[in-house]
Amino acid sequence: MNIEPAEHIKSITEYYFSVKLAEVARMNGEGLNVISLAVGAPDRMPSQETIDTLCETVQGPDVHAYQPYTGIPELRKAYGDWYRRIYNVELTQEEVLPLIGSKEGILHISMTFLNVGDGVLVPNPGYPTYKSVSNLLRAEIIEYDLLENEGWQPDFAALEKMDLSRVKLMWVNYPNMPTGANASVELFERLIAFGKRHDIIICHDNPYSFILNDKPMSILSLPGAKDICIELNSLSKSHNMSGWRMGMLASNPQFVKWVLRAKSNIDSGQFKPMQLATVAALSNSTEWHAAMNRIYAERRVWAEKIMDLLDCSYDKRQVGLFVWGKLNDEAPHSESIVNDLLYNARVFITPGSIFGSNGERFIRISLGSSVEKLQEAYQRILELRTGM
Repeated sequence: MNIEPAEHIKSITEYYFSVKLAEVARMNGEGLNVISLAVGAPDRMPSQETIDTLCETVQGPDVHAYQPYTGIPELRKAYGDWYRRIYNVELTQEEVLPLIGSKEGILHISMTFLNVGDGVLVPNPGYPTYKSVSNLLRAEIIEYDLLENEGWQPDFAALEKMDLSRVKLMWVNYPNMPTGANASVELFERLIAFGKRHDIIICHDNPYSFILNDKPMSILSLPGAKDICIELNSLSKSHNMSGWRMGMLASNPQFVKWVLRAKSNIDSGQFKPMQLATVAALSNSTEWHAAMNRIYAERRVWAEKIMDLLDCSYDKRQVGLFVWGKLNDEAPHSESIVNDLLYNARVFITPGSIFGSNGERFIRISLGSSVEKLQEAYQRILELRTGM
């Protein structure tokens, strides 16, 4: 037999965490008890109101059928109310599209706007899915640099020197993953102006704005943003609902309708009790989120202690679910450090190299594990480093 996968499948590899977490699972199966500080998956429960709503509504006789492709009206309204309350953004129901997690939205947006050979501006370092989805659709990936000395923000002068004639989309992500750099009004203004000047849709991926961040921001809060921007958001990190796969996108009604064309041909909506529970989650109190941030702040202290132990430098102004640290000049490359810690200390962290060449000299630690696990990871690394 001479059967081959499609060329676009040959152009990508299996997602790094899919491969590495299978290895961690194998090691745990052998009794090695690996501490994973790699994946940005919260370990806490959703709010009690969220759980109660799910348990109550799942008993209904009329909730188990197919649901609207656009999500139930109550959910779209709740997303709009959430954006008004948190981000000072007015959204009509026609400007909101619920998603099965915002990762799905990256594919749907790309399918909606990209023809074969169209250009996509992708950050380096950046979320690997931006590149892999673009490869799947046989678009041309054009990387733009995010550099430490520029505050991990785009160099607009460098962007203007590029050939942008075929570029259709630009992926941006603030608070930034993996670097923790925060957004600013000035940055969003420049992105909107850049998109309008070159007819490039600015796709802002915004799942981290609640975590250790005093002022959540949406690019859609700026004048004229809806004309050229699409924003993705998610409850995975902010509401401890990563396994629920509840996300959304927001933009002008025309963009939303076009994305719905793609989405409605791929999935068949979301389970209604989960949508109703998400409505409850979107009404979480300010104190609930503040309590979560107190937990993350305590964890960050220990994540920084691990960075210190590994002789890494880091910016204490970082926000979001991770600590991003720079290796010293004498250290081996990031993947070697990660493998050494995994196999010899049984601690799994993330190499910055998976996010692009500009992440090569960096490592990332997630705040998704308890203080006790972070302390144990610290002790294991200390023993490895000192030979105790």
